[in-house]
Amino acid sequence: MKKILYKILLPALLLGSASCESFLDEENVSGLTASGYYSTAEGIESLVNSLYTPMRFWYGKENGIALTETGTDIFTRGNGMENPPVALYNSDLSGANAPINFYWGRFYAALNATNAAVARIPDSPLPEAQKAIRLGEARFLRAFYLWHIVETWGGVHFTTQEQIGVSTTANRTPVETFYAQIFEDLTYAAENLPVTSSQYGRVTKPAAEAFMARMHLYRGNYAEASRLAKKVISDYNFSLVPNYASLWTASSRNPEIVWNVNFTADLILNREFDGLTNSTSDDILLRDGGNNSHLFFLMTYDQLPGMQRDIRYGRPFARFMPTAHLLDLFDEKKDARFDATFQTVWYANKPGTYNVTDTKGNQRQVTFAAGDTAIYATKYVVPNAVKDAKPYTIIDRSRTYNVSANDAPVVRDRYMSLKKFLDPARQTISQQQGQRDAYVIRLAEMYLIVAEAEMMQGNMSEAVQYMNAVRRRAALPGKAAEMEITADQLDIDFILDERAREFAGEQQRWFDLKRTGKLIERVKAFNPDAAPNIQPFHRVRPIPQAQLDAVSNPGEFKQNEGYN
Repeated sequence: MKKILYKILLPALLLGSASCESFLDEENVSGLTASGYYSTAEGIESLVNSLYTPMRFWYGKENGIALTETGTDIFTRGNGMENPPVALYNSDLSGANAPINFYWGRFYAALNATNAAVARIPDSPLPEAQKAIRLGEARFLRAFYLWHIVETWGGVHFTTQEQIGVSTTANRTPVETFYAQIFEDLTYAAENLPVTSSQYGRVTKPAAEAFMARMHLYRGNYAEASRLAKKVISDYNFSLVPNYASLWTASSRNPEIVWNVNFTADLILNREFDGLTNSTSDDILLRDGGNNSHLFFLMTYDQLPGMQRDIRYGRPFARFMPTAHLLDLFDEKKDARFDATFQTVWYANKPGTYNVTDTKGNQRQVTFAAGDTAIYATKYVVPNAVKDAKPYTIIDRSRTYNVSANDAPVVRDRYMSLKKFLDPARQTISQQQGQRDAYVIRLAEMYLIVAEAEMMQGNMSEAVQYMNAVRRRAALPGKAAEMEITADQLDIDFILDERAREFAGEQQRWFDLKRTGKLIERVKAFNPDAAPNIQPFHRVRPIPQAQLDAVSNPGEFKQNEGYN
């Protein structure tokens, strides 16, 4: 990934440029006017490259994850979470929420940049064939950002025109209009993008078809969702990796990835420069670049006897913790995804003798050699007598959750950590910037889209066939047959359970619950932190108050219902 650092930006876009290592070089084009630069082939290529940058503010970032994974049935706040309102749906979730303000600005800047590219590419000096490809990229990314806007805030401001200068009026546009444009853009992209690209990270034809399959699922167009997902499965060179755990090894490039967001190992280039990021608060929101997913799901293991922070177990920010419901969704006796997803054992990396207190309040000494078990985490209740008999720390269900009160968290710094995003290639134990790519669309999602779409059409046999393909891949050795389900087991709740097992932490959950009409029901049932507060109006986020204060037509552009 290379950063293009330049100071000439389209007015109102304020987007720097970044991309994958394979197709960007550093440039400095200061001194040119925006119109002059973007009328050159170099300039229009630079503009298209810049359209990829905003994804890196969302995927693998703390508040992007908070807005998509917490406040659901599977994740809640850890003791280090810096934006609890989005996890709790309390009265502090308002138009003043800083991360929501942050993403409103980034997504609309991204939309304006894509609008600029779509308008300027046809008159650019690019060869005609190249124009169609770059326009396909721009229109795919416009659809991508429109989807994030409409699903996050509902029917808010919509435009396909490049805005140069200041506009003080905003419109309220129906959700259907957003989706009509999304489908129009994706259709163009699918018809004009190449099947593959030598420049890793660029959007391709199968990525456009895969995202269109997802969009049809969101709109209840089940036949088309299934058709496109099957096409991605059968017509291209993708395949499910044989072992789920191998998705999360050191290399994040594998044949299951249909599309991802690229990051880099270069700590200098792996920073966000978008022309908007100038303040300390923005630096906090961004975490100084890279894929930061490795930081946020880890409990503070380094505070326990026998342990210190290291690269292997990660830097534990303790932002997000699993609900007990997420842990219970896995049958770890046959589903390999449990051990691939969660850290259950930590081995001593700080040998020595420690004074500890047992469950009765008595002091004792324990000694660890390097490599001894130092921490064991389990979703089951372990008797106190067993805990006191072991030298290592046992974090059982009763230590983390209140087993007699809906499994509400009783501590938020001792829990089973999500390990699949760990980044052992970091250079130091304190390094925040991760280099792993962030997965946006995996082939497994296409199988589950077919399963859901065919189920919704009453084609249960075919639905089960595609569901079982994912479940067989997830099976422990010798357990594939036990992982298979029958038609009578398949319903929308099973689909959501399976998507949780497959995609936990991958920034789809809030959207999945919303689109299936299950957000309120499942949060109330499985998330004791958020259950007392969540209301139907929480299906969209609040519009930033700063935006409402700035418009000249406040009577027409009002806050989303239910928010202050």
